[in-house]
Amino acid sequence: MAPCNLKLPALLALACAVAITPLAAEEQRALTMGELLESSGPEDWREPDPEHTLYLDLDAGRVVIELAPQFAPAHVENLRALAREHFWDGLAIYRSHDNFVVQWGDPEEGDARRSIGSARDALPAEFERDAQGVAFTRLPDDDGWAPEVGFAWGFPAARDPAEGVAWLAHCYGMVGAGRGMEADSSIGTELYAVTGQSPRQLDRNITLVGRVVYGIELLSAMPRGPEPLGIHADPEKFTPIRSVRLASEVPVEERTRVEVLRTDTPLFEAVVESRRNRRDGWYLRPAGHIDLCNVPLPARVVEGG
Repeated sequence: MAPCNLKLPALLALACAVAITPLAAEEQRALTMGELLESSGPEDWREPDPEHTLYLDLDAGRVVIELAPQFAPAHVENLRALAREHFWDGLAIYRSHDNFVVQWGDPEEGDARRSIGSARDALPAEFERDAQGVAFTRLPDDDGWAPEVGFAWGFPAARDPAEGVAWLAHCYGMVGAGRGMEADSSIGTELYAVTGQSPRQLDRNITLVGRVVYGIELLSAMPRGPEPLGIHADPEKFTPIRSVRLASEVPVEERTRVEVLRTDTPLFEAVVESRRNRRDGWYLRPAGHIDLCNVPLPARVVEGG
């Protein structure tokens, strides 16, 4: 984490003092994440690009997915083509694996599978990318899965300076493209969202394409499928998909305008510190550590959006 900026507004300056002064917990009350967010300004938030945002509409409501073309450009372009041509409309969420993922796409096999239209039928594996040019906000703590972890363009990410590569991490809410045995066997027609304990062993083994920024509870609360994989054999157990659309192709008045907290600001660094060293009244022993996937990424619906 970067040093605290002494020109921060009063609330953030106080948070920095708590972060860098060991005795501060005994001298003054630390700010909570909620108080820090209340102090935020418009510059601390961003609205995902509608051209790279998917609306997954279910009977229960809308799930908003921000895509990550910075890490998976070929897959994202295929997803955009599939959404424009309504590939997923009328298909289903057919898998809900306890403490793992939910998955959606076409449950049919062989010739019965739906046409992919103009989307590409072969893509390269996009498990990682060159670390050069990645706007990386690093966390201060060690990680068991990568030499360095943090956030890039609002997504949980990792990098290896020795190898010069960076990749997205399988944290709660991340969305990936299911594949077969071959590394390059995913084309984006089968997608999954992480709804359980972060399966970081999948990092650099599957192409991650984005993150659910709104509505993850609609996926994580789904009834679990049978063991061992949570795949429903009975179509009556499927959750139907009304539609999947690019936000840019939905009329403005029908969009769900979501803002997400930027991960490249002093306020975000203060939020991280408030969570890795919990000093509010209930905590007797601050941890002084936080795992990548335990860092909250707040989002809010824009009033009137």
